[in-house]
Amino acid sequence: MGVDGARHVVIMGPQGAGKGTQAAIIAPRLGLVHVATGDLFRQVMASDTELAREIRSYYDRGALVPDELTLRMLTERLDELATEQPDARGALIDGFPRNQAQAEALDAALAARGDSIAAVIHIAVPREVLIERLSGRLVCRNCGATYHKVFNPPKQPGVCDACGGELYQRSDDTPEAVERRLSIYYEQTEPVLQHYAQAGLLVDVDGNQPIEAVTEAILTALRPRVEAS
Repeated sequence: MGVDGARHVVIMGPQGAGKGTQAAIIAPRLGLVHVATGDLFRQVMASDTELAREIRSYYDRGALVPDELTLRMLTERLDELATEQPDARGALIDGFPRNQAQAEALDAALAARGDSIAAVIHIAVPREVLIERLSGRLVCRNCGATYHKVFNPPKQPGVCDACGGELYQRSDDTPEAVERRLSIYYEQTEPVLQHYAQAGLLVDVDGNQPIEAVTEAILTALRPRVEAS
């Protein structure tokens, strides 16, 4: 990925859409580097840099990290990738932007670098399917293993296959909590999707199908945009 002129892809989708799974699969197949802001935060926080100390100061007092710091963290990672992986076409950005202000700030930051966005993939899944996926999770109190009531049930109800521990549902995985999380996502993200649609960058992909089919749909949509750049 050269210092200037990289063409990045943004991947978006609600919780439970399979965004992280797809990003990990498609990035290497398209010559992109998967950059997940959630992972970046954990990596930066474990370091002892000026940026890490600034971000940690917000975490320590339970405050939201300002968009400017998140964007700085992201662009610093893009700088590193330009040196570490110069042959990469760009980054597959996962977890940012989450709202209109962040989308506009990202556009400006990339333009200042001479970079651009080749496409924005939006994995669309019906709300009721997301609730079923997200509210069925079970976690072992003892070893932390995860199951799903429908898609990956334990052999014996309420009992962990691995250690025999008790399985429980986390408070943020109840249908009511999931509904609230999804409502916040849609409220914040709808303007972002419109922003990218108006720029001719948005590609909607049906996420309510097998993982392999979603992967192929994304690759089919992205190849002409990414490989031509």
